[in-house]
Amino acid sequence: MKIVVTGGLGFIGSHTVVELQNEGFEVVAIDNLSNSSESVLDGIFNITGKKPIFEKMDLRDKASVQNFFKKNQDVAGVIHFAASKAVGESVENPLLYYENNINALVYVLQELKELPNANFIFSSSCTVYGQAEKMPITEDASIQTAMSPYGNTKQIGEEIITDTAKVTNINSILLRYFNPIGSHSSAEIGELPLGVPQNLVPFITQTAYGLREKLSVFGSDYPTPDGTAVRDYIHVVDLAKAHVIALQRLINKQNLSKVETFNLGTGTGSSVLEVINAFEKVSGQKLNYQIVGRREGDITSAYANTDKANTVLGWKSQLSLEEALASAWKWEKKIRS
Repeated sequence: MKIVVTGGLGFIGSHTVVELQNEGFEVVAIDNLSNSSESVLDGIFNITGKKPIFEKMDLRDKASVQNFFKKNQDVAGVIHFAASKAVGESVENPLLYYENNINALVYVLQELKELPNANFIFSSSCTVYGQAEKMPITEDASIQTAMSPYGNTKQIGEEIITDTAKVTNINSILLRYFNPIGSHSSAEIGELPLGVPQNLVPFITQTAYGLREKLSVFGSDYPTPDGTAVRDYIHVVDLAKAHVIALQRLINKQNLSKVETFNLGTGTGSSVLEVINAFEKVSGQKLNYQIVGRREGDITSAYANTDKANTVLGWKSQLSLEEALASAWKWEKKIRS
């Protein structure tokens, strides 16, 4: 079965391509290489013994999207990762985020609805909950006003998919994930941010390696046990496996409604300082960090209630925070050596 993975050479996309190929799917990875590298194909090959078909394409180019789906009528499903994803950058450059995250989604859905197998997995985010009123966050939690344009694009994206599914043959699963970290245990693929990392863990590993002078911890006055923000950090391999399970659910027509929603996390919140301490423990490296002011768009706390994914999807995270951080450190050392 042919599966399209947009953003297929990105951090989560590449790990999902590996898991799809391990399950015997034929994968077409689409990527514009704006935040990834073609060398990721070699990493995927080294793990699975097979390269996905690669299409360099910008999904904002409607004609390119139309041409691709005209030539690939036998697609059995699309997993849609392609999007800009940094909260801070989205605050500074909202139009870039609206163009990239919304236009690309619309163009893909327009073509997908013409295919006989319109199965669509959407890479959503816990940011849709904003600062949730209750922890842990269930799928029924109210959608709060977005704290950033990035978060808003995920909310709008979910609404577009839901509206479209009502009047087309598209079946979709929205996967709201919390904070993906780590890398494949082989260190053949991992998180490769271009420029200054926007996420905590690559900033930690780059600081430990000496690429960054020091790590900034944004805010120590949050109403949390140690004053730093709390997130649910999930190993990217666990996350990738959930995408394959969700896709198989749609292919096997096990979905109970046209659009289903699942939280993907570990169910445990870790503060920034807890992550730093855990990294120092697994790496043996002392981190140079400083406490600075809060960052616009950041929320206090977010961690998942994963009961629905555990029971309905039959998926559960298996890998620990320490394992994720150790794999991220192994990856950092490999790419710098």
